[in-house]
Amino acid sequence: MEYRSIAEHLAEQYGLSGEEISMKPIGSGHINTTMLLTDGSRSLVVQKLNTIVFPNPEHLVDNARLIEQHLVSKLQVGLYGLGIIKHVATTCDNYLVEYQGEVWRALEFIGKSYSEDVVDCAIKAQTAAGAFGGFANALNDFDAKRLNTVIPDFHNLGMRIEKLEQLIANDPHGRSKSCVDEIAFCQSQFALAQEVKAVEATLPLRVCHNDTKINNMLFNSETDKARAVIDLDTCMPGYWLYDFGDMVRTFCSPEQEDSTNLSNVVVRIDIFEAIVNGYISAVADKLTEAEKQSFILGAKVMPLMIGIRFLTDYLDGDNYFAVKHDSHNLERARNQFALYKDIVNKEAQLSAIINT
Repeated sequence: MEYRSIAEHLAEQYGLSGEEISMKPIGSGHINTTMLLTDGSRSLVVQKLNTIVFPNPEHLVDNARLIEQHLVSKLQVGLYGLGIIKHVATTCDNYLVEYQGEVWRALEFIGKSYSEDVVDCAIKAQTAAGAFGGFANALNDFDAKRLNTVIPDFHNLGMRIEKLEQLIANDPHGRSKSCVDEIAFCQSQFALAQEVKAVEATLPLRVCHNDTKINNMLFNSETDKARAVIDLDTCMPGYWLYDFGDMVRTFCSPEQEDSTNLSNVVVRIDIFEAIVNGYISAVADKLTEAEKQSFILGAKVMPLMIGIRFLTDYLDGDNYFAVKHDSHNLERARNQFALYKDIVNKEAQLSAIINT
């Protein structure tokens, strides 16, 4: 099989044995390669870490283990009710394995669960938002400054704009001529960066997940209730407006983020309302008024910023996000800009829901 060599090496490192060693891809992440490693009786989730995106993988693991330990302590006293992603050490007590120039880690497999790429109903949206809110609430008393900043300026719209402008000016792959309208649209929205910067100054620093996509929450396959919040790779100090905004970005459209059916890329109001009900109720006793009022800004900024990132990567020759064809990142950017436009058009209605 294609992964036989690495599967056997990882199995040896993590103490799996037998003749039934196998490894197959799972998940739909853009950055790391995620696989299910099994020996027939025990299964582990193993990931090949993208060391271009995460040049210090030990920082990523350190963050996740600190969060794991904190959540376990909350679970033990009944203040957290979800499954917890746990790193698995090798037989030599290491949490990273280097093999053939690549870096791998292992996580406990959470069974009887499933994930989704598109929200199909308001009930699941509220369930997932409640899970992300419960995660945030449980980490409210964790000092965010203890975490490593694994990707500097990850949610810095001003920096994302600067990178885009550099690529527009240099156009290293001659692609700007194929996205003239998208570039012009981005440039017309650059003022949002100053609004974000001003609002951030009024907000408390929080431990944030920073990637609250619907497929980063596992559902229980037997009950459809929340099973676990996963993918803690980008957990860093930040602001809740971005976690709220990324839920809006990834929950509210009925289309996947690379869909070219742009007329259908809209905010479903019932899903937005479900996010508000699920997330805000989970963090209500910790939420400041400034944070609550920042959520509509988060709903706008995340699709715009991710669209800018997709467009930047397209102009840069697709070096960051995994792509299936040459125009994949451009299609993703168009999708995100369509969602952003619909959020802006419905801003008054959405703000009223937040403040109900």
